[in-house]
Amino acid sequence: MKEMKYILVTGGVISGIGKGVVASSMGVLLKHCGVEVTSIKIDPYINIDAGTFSPYEHGEVYVLDDGGEVDLDLGNYERFLNVSLARDNNITTGKIYQSVINKERKGDYLGKTVQVVPHITDAIQEWVEKVAKVPVSGNLKAPEVCIIELGGTIGDIEGMPFVEAFRQFQFKVKKENFCNVHVSLVPRPNATGEHKTKPTQASVRELRGLGLSPDIIFCRSEVAVDEAVKNKISNFCHVEPSQVINIRDLASIYHVPIEMHRQGVVRILKERLLLDFQIPKPKKFMLKWCQLADRSEHLRKFVRIALVGKYTQLSDAYASVMKALGHAALAANHKLNLTLIAAADLEEESKVVDPVKYHEAWKALCEVDGVIVPGGFGVRGTQGKMEAARWCRTTGKPYLGVCLGLQCAVIEFARNVLHWADAHSTEMNPETTHPVVIDMPEHTQGDMGGTMRLGKRQTVFKTADSTLRQMYGNTDTIEERHRHRYEVNPKYVPEFEAAGMKFVGHDVDNVRMEIMELDNHPYYVAVQYHPEYISRPLAPSPPYLGLILASVGKLQSFLSHGCQSATPSQELSDVDSDEEISSMVKNLSYHETVKSVSHKLNKSGSGSSLDSQDHGLVFQAGPGGDTKE
Repeated sequence: MKEMKYILVTGGVISGIGKGVVASSMGVLLKHCGVEVTSIKIDPYINIDAGTFSPYEHGEVYVLDDGGEVDLDLGNYERFLNVSLARDNNITTGKIYQSVINKERKGDYLGKTVQVVPHITDAIQEWVEKVAKVPVSGNLKAPEVCIIELGGTIGDIEGMPFVEAFRQFQFKVKKENFCNVHVSLVPRPNATGEHKTKPTQASVRELRGLGLSPDIIFCRSEVAVDEAVKNKISNFCHVEPSQVINIRDLASIYHVPIEMHRQGVVRILKERLLLDFQIPKPKKFMLKWCQLADRSEHLRKFVRIALVGKYTQLSDAYASVMKALGHAALAANHKLNLTLIAAADLEEESKVVDPVKYHEAWKALCEVDGVIVPGGFGVRGTQGKMEAARWCRTTGKPYLGVCLGLQCAVIEFARNVLHWADAHSTEMNPETTHPVVIDMPEHTQGDMGGTMRLGKRQTVFKTADSTLRQMYGNTDTIEERHRHRYEVNPKYVPEFEAAGMKFVGHDVDNVRMEIMELDNHPYYVAVQYHPEYISRPLAPSPPYLGLILASVGKLQSFLSHGCQSATPSQELSDVDSDEEISSMVKNLSYHETVKSVSHKLNKSGSGSSLDSQDHGLVFQAGPGGDTKE
């Protein structure tokens, strides 16, 4: 049996420097060399998981197949590597301390004084070794390389136990099985116009003082650094010049693995970890990935989508939604032009309090080709989301509601079509006489963390003439990930359906409404689950793809071609009509990628059943959203 290889990715100078993208990109390179890769993300906070975070704290909460609520970086790993991770692939200080304290209460430490060293550090090492062996790919092969990202920056007090654990770990697993990669910032102040290496020198000095010496240093910069800068970092940071890799800001994150390969990262990892593979010939290596990166950069058509949400001041709050929109737009040969609109700015109250914001928000909404209303919690902004749903319903504008977006569409329909004036969710108004959205008793236990309806669940289509059923390839059932505490009240479903709002997908018990479609509308679709979580660059999520195709007027043509799933095509032509639609169809691989990975892993029982530049996205300074490009 081969020895497991470990790559530890640490960061210096500032947080949010791109450690996740660097880690994912190294995984992409190794996977293209035929190496099985798994990933672990370490978050040094004391929370057990990310489930109770506000989106403004760490961005979105990403949900895995097994219901784990984790850091958004794990979504990056899944999308890049096309793997299905489990909750144990996310380690937090809270999880480690909880496991150690539980052992102490059971008497597992035989009366010893329980300390950070060795008990906490040993628990970290044991966790890593255990999780690294779990298969995460559809072929069920055991991983050969485990890439571990340590969150935060070197020197953070909360990260010290993890740094000490890996200082010990490098000797435990032997030098040839452990590689330390350090990601640091090389700033270029406008006043001097030259790159400064002192922050990187200080960061590496601190890392080495803690007992870890980097084997590769990734230098992040706005523009490329010259050889003199690389040589200076090499001299002061104890690495060879060839092991100083510069990753400047690129057109999209798809270009990062390509840039790494160009600078010899595959060769460095192969030699450092004594990996047994032949480096593929340059022309064939990562061919599909290169085509994807090239297409994302050279698309000439735009599709304008409005995201009406509560947390629009921080784009990371909707990271997976934005990526899913980008995947779908790329498949449809369009570049995504995304406008973020604060839902509260669409409400009548805003017209009085801040009329400028109100009119700007409505102007932005009226100018887009399609609208998405994503999930969220709480009262704030829900009325604005309903207004967006009403506008799309009455004007024929393509609409996709996700989670709370479904519930808002249902409430709006109840009020304005069924004329139930006080219709609401019991989350917002427990006293309503028409509770069209209700809580699920089994998911409203006292504790907040981990008590929602979470993880992958099966949805059964109830009708053959559903748009989404066709988008999913006319399958009878689908499996998608959920994260919600409230649901559509089944008591009122017959009245909704009689008025034209059809619930075409239910759960396996035929109790919970999962998919809604509106009759006589180009695309008015809402889902209770979160389809963005399993969207992939070469396998866009069907609901998101439907929204994009409807927004560019190509949905019916696409459906008439049968939505066949095939391997990705060559660079797509920019012509219109049937040829373009055929190219779109050929570009999809939904059934061969995401579904196969999740299905095989669940069957085996072995696992869980710089991002603004991603996909060439263009962010507009929409109302409630910051300009970002």
